[in-house]
Amino acid sequence: MATFVLVHGAWHGAWCWRRVARLLTRDGHDVLTPTLTGLGERSHLLAPGIDLDTHILDVANEIKWQELKDVVLVGHSYGGMVISGVAERAGKAIAAFVMLDAFFSENGEALIDLTAGPVHEALLAAAKSGATSLPPRSAAAFKVNDNDRAWVDAQCTPQPIGCMLQKLTLTGARERIAHHAYIRATAYPSEPFDRGLAKARAQGWRTYEVPCGHDVMVDQPERLAAILSEVAAHAAATA
Repeated sequence: MATFVLVHGAWHGAWCWRRVARLLTRDGHDVLTPTLTGLGERSHLLAPGIDLDTHILDVANEIKWQELKDVVLVGHSYGGMVISGVAERAGKAIAAFVMLDAFFSENGEALIDLTAGPVHEALLAAAKSGATSLPPRSAAAFKVNDNDRAWVDAQCTPQPIGCMLQKLTLTGARERIAHHAYIRATAYPSEPFDRGLAKARAQGWRTYEVPCGHDVMVDQPERLAAILSEVAAHAAATA
C-alpha cells in the first residue's frame, strides 16, 4: 500500500486525477488530490494575492494535517513548481518525488523563466497589463484526445498569475528525497519538458515516456497508474 498526493497543473483541479485516483484506490492505495486555491471547485477563492507560496502551503498543509508519511508526491506541469516547494517544507514525509510532464525549476527561477512560445508571450502580456489571472489554454493546445477535449475545456478555470511570476527558493531538499521519477508525454511538443526529462536523466532519476498529450492522467490513466504504482513499489522495496 502507498499514499499518493497528486498535484494538478495550471488551470486544472482535482477533477483531472479522477480516473487515475480510482485505479490506484482500487488497488488499495490511499490517494489525495488537493485542488489548489483559486482553481476548480475552489475557483470562488480566486484573488490577486494568490501566488506560488499559497499553492505550496495548500499541499504542505495537506501532508501535515492529514499526518501523511512515506508519500509518493506527484506534480503535473506547473505542479512541478509546487511540489519542488513542498519538498522544502515537508521533505521528511516524502518517499518518492514524481514530475509528470512538469517544469523542472532551479533555485531562483519562476515558471515564466521556464516557458517558451505562446505560453511565455501570454504571461508577459498579462503581467504587463496588470492582469491577476490567465485564461485557460485550450485542451486542443495540450493535445488532449478528441473525446475528452470538451470536458477538459469545461472544467478548466483561470490561473492566478502570481503563481507563474514568483521565483522559487530551493535549498536542495528535492534532491535529498530518496526516490525520483520524471514522466514525459511524448505526443506533446515542449522544449521545457524535454529539458526536464534530460535533467532528470542526467541526475539518475527513473524516467518514463508515454505516447500521449500533456494531460497524461486524462489520456492514459491506466498507464500512468501503473507507472506510479511501480515507483511506489520501488520506493517501498528500498526503504
